[in-house]
Amino acid sequence: MPASVPDDDGLLVTGMSDPVLLQEAAQLYREVFGYTDPAHGVNPRLLSALAANGGSVVGVLTPDGHVVAFAYGFPGVDRDGTAYHYSQAAVVHASAQGRGLGRRLKREQARIALEHGARHMRWAYDPAIARNAHFNLDVLGARARWFHPDFYGPESDRLVVEWDVTDTTPTTAGVGHTDPPPPAVSAEGRHWGVPVRADGSVYLPLPARIGELAAADPAAAATVRARLREALGALIDEGRVAVSCRRLDVATSVYRFERES
Repeated sequence: MPASVPDDDGLLVTGMSDPVLLQEAAQLYREVFGYTDPAHGVNPRLLSALAANGGSVVGVLTPDGHVVAFAYGFPGVDRDGTAYHYSQAAVVHASAQGRGLGRRLKREQARIALEHGARHMRWAYDPAIARNAHFNLDVLGARARWFHPDFYGPESDRLVVEWDVTDTTPTTAGVGHTDPPPPAVSAEGRHWGVPVRADGSVYLPLPARIGELAAADPAAAATVRARLREALGALIDEGRVAVSCRRLDVATSVYRFERES
């Protein structure tokens, strides 16, 4: 759907530069993440500068013109000289979640990235949140290629994904994606964070909802995170990339890692 055409619910995905909308986006960012420390906010003036200099500042507007979802990013280049577009954050108001807005935001960012000559997008996410992993790997078709322990400081491990924005195959579009069932992986909690090798792949089970586990049993959640840190670092170091994270049952999801091709 073209970015300038509202969907059936009247929601419009669009680039944003209006100061009022950027203020709304900054407020939405704090609300969704629950940030109260001003140091963790998003500066509307920075967003305006990014939008005018090759960055992506995109939002989803309601029919009456309010921001219910928002994402922003900027051009980057790695030490090998590879240019890409880095998506720093994407947030969706609780009332609008489950309607595919995250995918539409990423698609609009991809359009802007391509417009400025980038062929890939990258972004970081918490590898213990299975829902986000599934969206990044299975819905969008990105690949998690890098692991950064304590990315933003203590207890902020992150996987960084790479997404080929020139790829228009069904997998990248999130349509018709299939994946073999994970063999020999137990859904029992005591195996969370313990890799299982089978048929050339490596499977890494984790809680389907780490937030609920942390609320019920903080010590168990901390143990899982420690296991994931050790396993993810080792798997990335041996040249594997995460290509999928799918639900096994109500309690457990599982990553699938393959050799980097």
